[in-house]
Amino acid sequence: MHGVVFVNCLNDAIQTGNFTVLRDKAAPGFREVNSAARLGQIFADLAARKMDLSVTSVLSPQLTEAPVLDQAKGMLNIKGYFPTTPVQINFEMLFQSVAGRWRLFGISVQPTNAAPAPSPAPGSPPPASPSANGDAPKP
Repeated sequence: MHGVVFVNCLNDAIQTGNFTVLRDKAAPGFREVNSAARLGQIFADLAARKMDLSVTSVLSPQLTEAPVLDQAKGMLNIKGYFPTTPVQINFEMLFQSVAGRWRLFGISVQPTNAAPAPSPAPGSPPPASPSANGDAPKP
């Protein structure tokens, strides 16, 4: 999924302070309105919170809505989250078809407190496997 690539690219930008690659991989319309410096300002809160989105490279995103394709505009909207704990990473991405490739046109990444896992019923056996994100440290 292209979304994972762009969240990883965003993570690299947050960690290094260099948003040039994220900007350069995006659609022309995105590049026209977003300088690397502006992207740094937009995502300054994530950088200040020292958000580490690297776990998204090993987790499958969970879609909260079916992807929406607007063929007339050549746009694809994807909404979902990465099931991380204690902070869940919510995202929304808009892609534009450019020369037959989906290029980033808009991105929102919002960390929120993950919903607590439901308590097992009394007397039920423990889960058969650990959570998908294992013991990876979270921000």
